[in-house]
Amino acid sequence: MIIHVANPIYDSVFKYLMEDERIARTILSALLKKEVVEVQIRRNEYTNGFRDNISMFRIDFGARIREADGSLRLILIELQKTWLDTETLRFRQYLGAQYANKENMVHEEMRPPYGIPMVAVYILGHRVGNINVPVLYVNHKSYDYDGHEVTQGLPDPFVDSLVHDSIIVQIPLLHGQINNRLFKVLSVFDQTNKEKDNRQVVELDEFKASSDAKLRQDMNVEDEFFQAIEDRDTAIMSRNKMIKEKNQQLLQKNQQLLQKDQQLSQKDQQISQQNQQLSQKDQQLSQQSQQLSQQSQQLNRIREKLRKQGLSEDEIAEMFGK
Repeated sequence: MIIHVANPIYDSVFKYLMEDERIARTILSALLKKEVVEVQIRRNEYTNGFRDNISMFRIDFGARIREADGSLRLILIELQKTWLDTETLRFRQYLGAQYANKENMVHEEMRPPYGIPMVAVYILGHRVGNINVPVLYVNHKSYDYDGHEVTQGLPDPFVDSLVHDSIIVQIPLLHGQINNRLFKVLSVFDQTNKEKDNRQVVELDEFKASSDAKLRQDMNVEDEFFQAIEDRDTAIMSRNKMIKEKNQQLLQKNQQLLQKDQQLSQKDQQISQQNQQLSQKDQQLSQQSQQLSQQSQQLNRIREKLRKQGLSEDEIAEMFGK
């Protein structure tokens, strides 16, 4: 039977679900692949109360899990959910705060305090690189110098205090993956099950449905928030496009001005060359004038000498062919 449930893509819905101990144990048991006997939301819960533009939701659990040998073990589950790409630094900062929290240490008699083992769960609304599995388990192991796995004496509180396992859920890859208990539980996050005209609701075969008024109001608030983010991003993209177009126009104008400057520079060089050629011609004419002047002076001196020797002007002219 198809039922309609509130979409856990919304932080308000997800928080509502995880505050239900039965649902929290069901989801965490499926993720951990171990029975979660008891789970409590820790008082140092961090949620996206300020609704910043990263939209990251965080919640901490203290859980007792049953190991394969039947023993119970206390662990911390640091769950972080985001539907937008974000920097890993934000995840690291949050984990760093949990490592530094003294309340996450166990104090026993006759031994130094040690950290409660931690499992980090990331529920992502986007894909991680080229990893093509919906749920990725990143578990630490210990090795000696030669690369042989070390199992004797492990797990050890000291070692578990300094490292943690991680579970990464890629929501976009969950579609059509309902082939085991985990994917059946996670199918509530499959966004391809959204109602066509109302993304606040998903259609499922079975799950806890909720539609109280406050939850609906919280989803409406988140819709308004995301719409504001989308409007802002659209405005930024439009502004960036305008800036890019103006920069291209300025670049074209600068290129045109550069071409004109180059043309003017070429013309200046041509004018300079012409001026140099004219200057050379002037120098040649000046030299020729000087030579003519010298020749005229020489002729005048010769004529004066000839006149003094008693020759007439006609005789002198006849001697020079003039």
